Amino acid sequence: MTNALPTSSIIGVIGAGTMGAGIAQVAAQAGHPVLLFDAWDGAAQKGKDGVAKALSRLVEKGKMAQADRDALLNRITVIATLADLAPAKLVVEAIVERLDVKQTVFGEVEAAVADDAILASNTSSLSLTAIGATLKRPQNLVGMHFFNPAPLMALVEVISGVATAPTVAETVYATAKAWGKVPVHAASTPGFIVNRVARPYYAEALRVTQEGAADPATIDAVLTECGGFRMGPFDLMDLIGHDVNYAVTNSVFDAYYKDKRFLPSLVQKDLVDAGWLGRKSGRGFYDYAEGAAKPAPATAVPAFAPASVEVHGETPLDGRITTSGMTVSRADEGEYEDGVIVVDGVVLVPSDGRMATEIAAEEMLTDVVVYDLALDYGTAKRIAIAAADQASPNAVQAATGFFQALGFAVSVIDDVPGLIVTRTVAMLANEAADAVYQRVATAGDVDLAMTKGVNYPRGPLAWAEDVGLDRVLDILENLFDTIKEDRFRPSVLLRRKVLGGGSFHA
Repeated sequence: MTNALPTSSIIGVIGAGTMGAGIAQVAAQAGHPVLLFDAWDGAAQKGKDGVAKALSRLVEKGKMAQADRDALLNRITVIATLADLAPAKLVVEAIVERLDVKQTVFGEVEAAVADDAILASNTSSLSLTAIGATLKRPQNLVGMHFFNPAPLMALVEVISGVATAPTVAETVYATAKAWGKVPVHAASTPGFIVNRVARPYYAEALRVTQEGAADPATIDAVLTECGGFRMGPFDLMDLIGHDVNYAVTNSVFDAYYKDKRFLPSLVQKDLVDAGWLGRKSGRGFYDYAEGAAKPAPATAVPAFAPASVEVHGETPLDGRITTSGMTVSRADEGEYEDGVIVVDGVVLVPSDGRMATEIAAEEMLTDVVVYDLALDYGTAKRIAIAAADQASPNAVQAATGFFQALGFAVSVIDDVPGLIVTRTVAMLANEAADAVYQRVATAGDVDLAMTKGVNYPRGPLAWAEDVGLDRVLDILENLFDTIKEDRFRPSVLLRRKVLGGGSFHA
């Protein structure tokens, strides 16, 4: 087992912006002496001053002792040149995302430090293999991708390029763990784990609103109040900045030779072109001007509780149905498949990736309403539903009344394949499966990265196993058959797991 660097080892940090200063704080807090450098005059000292200010706030709140604050700051030394990094055992670079600049900087650092010193890049998008291509000792270069803000976010992606020595990657992994972080291993492929697997979270939301099914506020509400995500995709894109988010999507799209799975959105491009970059510009999908009211999600007005409810077999809503007080009849066998609920003659089915209109046509029915996937149907506050085009106006009212009687806020959206949560989770799971299939990371590390790096309520692969891998595959195949776009093609590994009866975490 490879050991972490001892706390006596000097850590160098290049770049004293928000990320670099945060990494310096993390290393110093773990007990290491830290050398902080920035090419801009005064920037390194400014970065250290920022750390001091942040730590002082912790002291004021009683979350840190004054003596610990002072000791931590004393371990951070501002240096004037890259040559001053000579005694460092690990140098972490957190500078501009330009390959030529990183290659030049690492070339100078390599000449200054000892032959066994580890060089680490915090790049979020560039190839570690390419960065190391001009080095004399590329085996010493590894990715150490922190997430912002570095002192608070747990995840560190440890990225190995083609030339990275396994012992170097293991040392950095162990060191990140000793620093209180949650490290994961990943191969140097576009987007690594998080920035690759997360693309569908934004892409499907953008497509659903582009298709006119629901507005951003409603999609955000459904994904948080039904899907259990901490932030909705539109809120999150506004926070990240559309220039940054759109650039990452383009970078991954270009790096994968225009694979349609990563196709950028014209909706987001419009915002970037308009300068509506989100919170930092005062306007994105939402208006952040003083006094501006955030739009409310579409929520159905109260409807009458149903007169009759017939449940066929087991459904994910059984727990809430039991405690609702509604009179329910149960039919283990009959004209409907297991899991169907008939409410005042309206057929309710969980989304399987098809439109309600398709299901009605294929089953020769009229009043069909589909409802969305929930992280936990027992605690979800909101549900999205969509009615078939053939359905009568009463169908939506009956379905709405039923779900309201179960305690849900109801968002009625247009009839799009996969609704919102169903479509998003299936696509996240598919991208996660493909990352494992292409040996980017293990299934365990993919799930860990998505829960610790972007705070997903569950790892996509564990979530897919809970839903049922066969059901996820059905959803993807139905999306593919309905929309006829290559981006919905199911992962070979997902299909293999279904056919072989295996799991990702066995």
